[in-house]
Amino acid sequence: MRVLAFEDHVDIEAVLISGGVPLSELQFEQRWSSEDALHHIDRFRPDVLLLDHFMPPMTGLEVLDALLKSVDAGTVVRPAIIVAMSSEPSCNDAMVARGADHGIVKPHVATLDLWP
Repeated sequence: MRVLAFEDHVDIEAVLISGGVPLSELQFEQRWSSEDALHHIDRFRPDVLLLDHFMPPMTGLEVLDALLKSVDAGTVVRPAIIVAMSSEPSCNDAMVARGADHGIVKPHVATLDLWP
């Protein structure tokens, strides 16, 4: 499973490890800013995309909107699962309303039932 995380402060790999997710079964990459987000999504082709909301220069919601427009245009493949993982639940709700598959507060991302 290929996992791409956009998060600028928290080490998501450490969150997954501490939550018992077996990283040996994942190809994991974290981007510490949202700069060139669509390029990184297209290059890495994740199965799971993890989006923080407060992440310069674009918010997670802006990345999601740009991604979904690119998917509609046929220029980028949509990840099978998009997870909104802001520390602010209302930001996750906004991303889910726009098309994310799951919304969860960041410290609980390892509890999602999608991990191997």
